Amino acid sequence: MCGIVGAIAKRSVSAILLEGQHRLEYRGYDSAGMAIFDGENLNRLRRAGKVQQLDDALKATPLPGSLGIAHTRWATHGQPNERNAHPHLSGERLAVVHNGIIENYAGFKAELQRKGYTFTSDTDTEVIAHLLSEELKTEPEFYTAFRQVIAKLEGAFALGVIHADFPDQLLCARKGSPLVIGVGIGENFIGSDPMALLQVTDRFIYLNEGDTACISLNEIRVHNSEGSLQALDIKRYEHGTQSADKGQYKHYMLKEIFEQPGVFQATLAGRLEQGRVNDALFGEQESQLMRDVKAVQIIACGTSSHAGMVARYWIEELTGLPCQVEIASEYRYRTTVTLPGTLFITLSQSGETADTLAALRVAKERGALATLAICNVPGSSLVRESDLCLMTQAGPEIGVASTKAFTTQLAALMILTLSLAKQRGLSAEKEAELVAALYSLPAKMEEVLTLSSRIEALATHFADKQHSLFLGRGALYPIAMEGALKLKEISYIHAEAYPAGELKHGPLALVDSDMPVVTVAPGNELLEKLKSNMQEVRARGGELYVFADVEAGIDEQEGYHVLSLPKVHPMMEAILYTVPLQLLSYYVAVIRGTDVDQPRNLAKSVTVE
Repeated sequence: MCGIVGAIAKRSVSAILLEGQHRLEYRGYDSAGMAIFDGENLNRLRRAGKVQQLDDALKATPLPGSLGIAHTRWATHGQPNERNAHPHLSGERLAVVHNGIIENYAGFKAELQRKGYTFTSDTDTEVIAHLLSEELKTEPEFYTAFRQVIAKLEGAFALGVIHADFPDQLLCARKGSPLVIGVGIGENFIGSDPMALLQVTDRFIYLNEGDTACISLNEIRVHNSEGSLQALDIKRYEHGTQSADKGQYKHYMLKEIFEQPGVFQATLAGRLEQGRVNDALFGEQESQLMRDVKAVQIIACGTSSHAGMVARYWIEELTGLPCQVEIASEYRYRTTVTLPGTLFITLSQSGETADTLAALRVAKERGALATLAICNVPGSSLVRESDLCLMTQAGPEIGVASTKAFTTQLAALMILTLSLAKQRGLSAEKEAELVAALYSLPAKMEEVLTLSSRIEALATHFADKQHSLFLGRGALYPIAMEGALKLKEISYIHAEAYPAGELKHGPLALVDSDMPVVTVAPGNELLEKLKSNMQEVRARGGELYVFADVEAGIDEQEGYHVLSLPKVHPMMEAILYTVPLQLLSYYVAVIRGTDVDQPRNLAKSVTVE
């Protein structure tokens, strides 16, 4: 969602802030701005649209100064325009940037207006600036006044604040929305995630829920929600900065699709050895805990929920444990029954997904046996608040439409499934077979990637389409759902996915010659059933685009556009068949001329409800 960058230094910070804003563009936004104190005055510049427009404005109107905050906004309150862009001011001395939503802002706004404060935006954020100005009338210490205001706010937020009368302090707070402190030498920074600050530091403090901080050139003070001073836990960032560069690729999404063989292999590394799942995957104490698991509950949002749906097939087949999968935003708001001995698994690329974090906290209250996070970001809230974690090794994923994060989640879920299955009598022979199949996947992904030009040719058939249908059966049904999601996310074609056996129960009414039907057809026990479903489509004049096992016996003919994929172990089909669907959506989007990496209305890290 929105992105925050802040800096306090002995050098000019405008270029640092601007670079941080560019690095946060992948999160999604509609306006950008910054405020910098130049030693005398607090100066602000804002623009609707892309960061580049702010960049161009700064060339005409530079903002010198060594203390500043900047922001990229994804609109929640108020239209996406310059008037509502951050930072927001109170008077001419105080500036605030804010991610999240202040739920009780309306009452404060009415009270502040009665006191004579004028509001120049439609946002909830401006309330914070004026509340702090009001607090400073009776509390002369800036950081104390800030913490007193924080205690009044309800909702989810990350904040960065500067004041011209306190030029040696950069204040920040985090509640329900991520924020990190970048630690430098004689200078310090804040950012919504480490990616924003990798040009100046690789050392970070990850703020906990409810933390506030006062940052100066040479000191960082962090307090928890109870007001206790916290010891600083400084962590070095693990991913290389080159991950933020597109390199030879036109878009981040294409780069990240082609990175999948490597990051998939990296996710397996250290978890598998000599044809077995590492017995020390979670440590000895946790291994006993895994033996106590009687049920599995998976919670996620968006693409991650599709990974969870695939895992349900694996877990129930290989372990015999009942497995439920639910969307986080639904789970957290309904009365649920937690089965005894439930392992509660959360999936999130960022580890900061608001609904998933809330669901994790609810699960703890409802008595889950243990919580386990599968995540791509060390130090994220989800990782820190879970009992166990299994990190993926996707590296930074910049494209809004998730690709490599999804396939590495599937790798981690299969490793977890095998670990659970071993505790329940999985034979050494079956374990070795599945481990070998996992190891074979990177090479098979490489084979699929060599078919990109053929997939690009198929994509031309979708250029003028407005609707599409995706079909799959078994564990390939969630993959059809993921394929439909990718197509709608970046090409803006309406796409739906169905279990192929459901065609005759409604969706068949949509099929005609103008409705492309994409089908994933691996050579498993459901293939013949799937062929019958495809005949139902052809009988209604539908055009089929079939991603099929090389031995499936599905040939090119009228109404059938077939791309043959390498043979793969039945348990690994869902992983491999994801890749061509990603390429299809990518090339369709390129042909239609949409913004592939930053599709409209979407954000990478969804940190609000």
